[in-house]
Amino acid sequence: MKVLSAIRKYPVVAATVVVGLAVFALLGAALPQAAAWIASIFALLIAAGTGVRMIRDIMRGHWGLDILAVVAILSTVAVGEYVASLIIVLMLSGGEALEDYAAGRARGELDALLARAPQAAHRLPAGSRTPVDISADEVVPGDVLLVKPSELVPVDGVLLSPEGSFDESSLTGEPLPVTITDGQTVMSGSVNGPQAVLIRATAATEDSQYQRIVALVREAAESKAPVVRLADRFAVPFTVFSLLLAGIAWWVSGEPVRFAEVLVLATPCPLLIAAPVAFMGGMSRAAKDGIIVKGGATLQQLAGARSIAFDKTGTLTYGRPELTGVLPASSFAADDVLRLAASAEQYSSHVLAAAVQNAALERGLQLSPATTASEVATNGVRAVVDGHTVLVGKRRFVAAEAPETADGGETAAGAGQLRVYVAVDGRFAGTLLLSDTPRRNARATLERLAGLGLEPPVMLTGDGRASAESTAGALGIRQVHAELLPEDKVRLVAEMPSRPVIMVGDGVNDAPVLAAADVGIAMGARGSTAAGESADAVIVTDDISKVTDAVVIGRRTMRIALGSIWLGISLSVGLMVLAAFGFIPAVAGALIQELVDLAAILNALRALGGGSALGQPGTGPSERRKSPGVVPGTVQN
Repeated sequence: MKVLSAIRKYPVVAATVVVGLAVFALLGAALPQAAAWIASIFALLIAAGTGVRMIRDIMRGHWGLDILAVVAILSTVAVGEYVASLIIVLMLSGGEALEDYAAGRARGELDALLARAPQAAHRLPAGSRTPVDISADEVVPGDVLLVKPSELVPVDGVLLSPEGSFDESSLTGEPLPVTITDGQTVMSGSVNGPQAVLIRATAATEDSQYQRIVALVREAAESKAPVVRLADRFAVPFTVFSLLLAGIAWWVSGEPVRFAEVLVLATPCPLLIAAPVAFMGGMSRAAKDGIIVKGGATLQQLAGARSIAFDKTGTLTYGRPELTGVLPASSFAADDVLRLAASAEQYSSHVLAAAVQNAALERGLQLSPATTASEVATNGVRAVVDGHTVLVGKRRFVAAEAPETADGGETAAGAGQLRVYVAVDGRFAGTLLLSDTPRRNARATLERLAGLGLEPPVMLTGDGRASAESTAGALGIRQVHAELLPEDKVRLVAEMPSRPVIMVGDGVNDAPVLAAADVGIAMGARGSTAAGESADAVIVTDDISKVTDAVVIGRRTMRIALGSIWLGISLSVGLMVLAAFGFIPAVAGALIQELVDLAAILNALRALGGGSALGQPGTGPSERRKSPGVVPGTVQN
């Protein structure tokens, strides 16, 4: 069956093998004329088909490398080297098969992620201890699921058992199992340890972490690397050089066969195959390290990146702020301000909203449902709670209905604190103060980026200036832009002079700037869907050091891709020179060229190896478990 499948997929390769066997059979039967006619006619037919495609490409303004293969086939047929012409045809038609094989090896990590998607779940009906086997697609939020030992977690959920051990290596790149306790989040796609556990589903399959990663991986696997552009850099000069050398060899020697002998060694397979294999290998290597790169073009941009900008909350900081104080306005009590604000924040997906709610519940305050509620993206939330119109959010958002907000709470807030403003029934009610902590390895990551030659980083954030400057000072960032709207971030990134520029962020409000940057990187396993979809690369583990790893992998991949091309060109040129002096017959040259192809492809497969800079300063396992109390939600700073 595999043979039949290969024949259907590569019919020209199969036909070339059959014709080759027939030619050798005729030669063995002492029928050289028949062998020559069959081989020559078949080779000319293949050359004609390739020539038609080549002319169409030229008419569209694309000068490819097929012209060398076509001229090599025609010249070998013309001088009677029909065996060499068959070898060239096999090399030309077999290039696709060879590329598929090499790319299959290179994309192993991507395919492994796709193949491991959870398929089944064990649901515990209410009041029952007997699980019912269902498809993973049938799970709905709120279902209690049994996860057996060594099974994949089917959907995102929270752990109901006291403790569990989970292997998240396919998601985050962390080689060691992580210990999760009651109430903490369990990611779909992670592998349960030796004990059966219970989880409560918090998302359906399509909304779970693993399926989001699978969608990104599928997009990455289907994207086309910038192979054509990379090969085209060399297409015209290599073609001109090869034809010129072949012509000189013919002219000097007076033997037409020299023309053919040179050109059989000028076939372009290393240029056409080595680069895509290297890019696919780089994408696979990145996936192994928990970085989903959506295409070879992104790797190329990462390799050439010269400047970088960062969002603040949830990117340079943990994005898990805690309430540190309530500053009520006159005639308002602190607990009333916090209770009303927390009640309104129930209807917001902002990470600060979760922090406000947690603080209110910890103080024993009873939250009320809202009659109506709406969230204004990147600004705040408006809700009617207990008959009061409550606004919670940024100062300018609240000040639009409560003008005195502009003067409230500023002097009393400490440096580095986040401020959330509250208005009730059109009156400024108070300020909530929250603090967020810079990531432990953020400064080391920035230092590594500087060591790679990138310009000093820029912070772009919607947070207040005092908070932004405090975090920037702790991390050694000198250029800070605070209190930005999404369109402000897009404008500032567009104005950065040193390109390509990388933008790192997460959250819905970062989606526009991630899409606008030369390379947008969405941070964290719980980055918003909008940010992940608009980004060029997604770091699926909550570890900022992976930004540096992405740059290193991009540079190494580009270096290997170009090195493989130059290896193929160098070997071909050296062999062509030898052939020009008559040292390499046409048949031997065609066979040697296959070895050149193999050398270039094996070199390209090196992109699968190291190069992620693991173990370098600033690199470490995900910090998702290092600070308890992960707050789910979308970061919108």
